[in-house]
Amino acid sequence: MTSKQTFIDSAKTVIDAELEAIQILANRLDDSFEQACQTVLSSSGRIVITGMGKSGHISNKIAATLASTGTPSFFVHPSEALHGDLGMITAEDVVIAISNSGTTTELLTLSAVVKRQGTKVIAMTGNMSSDLAKLADVHLDIGVEKEACPLDLAPTSSTTVTLVMGDALAVALLEARDFTPEDFARSHPGGRLGKRLLVHVKDIMHDHLNIPLVSPDTSLKKAIIEMTGKNLGTTLVADKNNKLYGIFTDGDLRRAFESGIDMSNTTIGEMASTNCYTAQINDLAVSALNTMQDNQITVLPIIDKTGCAVGILHMHDLLKSGII
Repeated sequence: MTSKQTFIDSAKTVIDAELEAIQILANRLDDSFEQACQTVLSSSGRIVITGMGKSGHISNKIAATLASTGTPSFFVHPSEALHGDLGMITAEDVVIAISNSGTTTELLTLSAVVKRQGTKVIAMTGNMSSDLAKLADVHLDIGVEKEACPLDLAPTSSTTVTLVMGDALAVALLEARDFTPEDFARSHPGGRLGKRLLVHVKDIMHDHLNIPLVSPDTSLKKAIIEMTGKNLGTTLVADKNNKLYGIFTDGDLRRAFESGIDMSNTTIGEMASTNCYTAQINDLAVSALNTMQDNQITVLPIIDKTGCAVGILHMHDLLKSGII
């Protein structure tokens, strides 16, 4: 029976082999990579990724990564392309054809056909002398000395290197396009990431009549009534010009009770925390969340550029909006 250590040793051998292949790839990068980037950047069309078998699976992932990082891209199966889907590829597009051997018949046929209509072809192969490498306008070498598979048969190191080359291309293009986190969020609006990058404080805060708000000379007793009525466990304190003076929370209230404060003859201005954390209405909600988490608070006054109180944000609002 195979031992636990044997399994671990086998896994480490595979990982070491693939790490070595990636390092060799990094040292082999040359002007061809820059040419590939320029070819994509100068295109007014889309990037079409194509490959057969395991290369096809990797092609799908590369297409998805490019598309989500600012380079419009999609995968086309080479066999389907030769039976009608070639109509999806225009002269303005760039085709990235992936084949470790560089001899895949379907890719050779597809590449030759699209080149006749003026489409640029970038080949990723492990054989610089292959027909596909020679046919392409640009060739990226993804060759490996050996597969991590002990039989040197199953695509392992070669598919890893191909994936890394695709990621390198996507990130280089991302940087060249000055692609921002906000751009990334626009292509991921439905997920938690999109919400964290697109939702602003003003989108989820309590505002207008929903803000618990009193003046500094309000009695502590009346301030508690305001807190209770707005059901946020706190009240903001602002002067007659609506400039934020401070905040009074249920924690402050507990401490007031413990100290035996005369609630009828004590003003909220005497008890409020005047050195409080705030956020502005146009801040990202995730920035407000970070402020709250870093300072272990659950509520945050929202102010405008002049320092006037315009809203209040509770941790529950961040939970309901999906930011957390």
